[in-house]
Amino acid sequence: MTSQPYDDQNPFAKILRGELPCHKVYEDEKTLCFMDIMPMTDGHALVIPKAPSRNMLDIDPADLAAVMATAQKIARAQMKAFNADGIMVMQFNEPASGQTVYHTHVHLLPRMEGTKMRPHTGEMAEPTFLADMTEKLKAALV
Repeated sequence: MTSQPYDDQNPFAKILRGELPCHKVYEDEKTLCFMDIMPMTDGHALVIPKAPSRNMLDIDPADLAAVMATAQKIARAQMKAFNADGIMVMQFNEPASGQTVYHTHVHLLPRMEGTKMRPHTGEMAEPTFLADMTEKLKAALV
């Protein structure tokens, strides 16, 4: 269990409340998937639970299961949409692991052989690029 309380002012909580915009790919009763604004690869998406939790250490197991089911659905679509050779799944818990946004989230990164990842601390992607990635991924979900 984490010793820190959930902060409802984190960016993902604000996205869930509609206070911050996102490039939404998929949504169901328990989860939301949207594009990472600093993508490490083309098609880099995030899956989050709608219920508040800081990370995997305090999330309700049913919400974690919903996140992973959505992650699987999105990963399969990423393989198709981006002609990926594989999908990297990343999930961080607490500062020592590299977590910087304290709302549970899973990174899904399409990977292509021989293509390097961009740094995550880099500049934000252009909105038109993110919109294009969103549409490609949404089309593959059908």
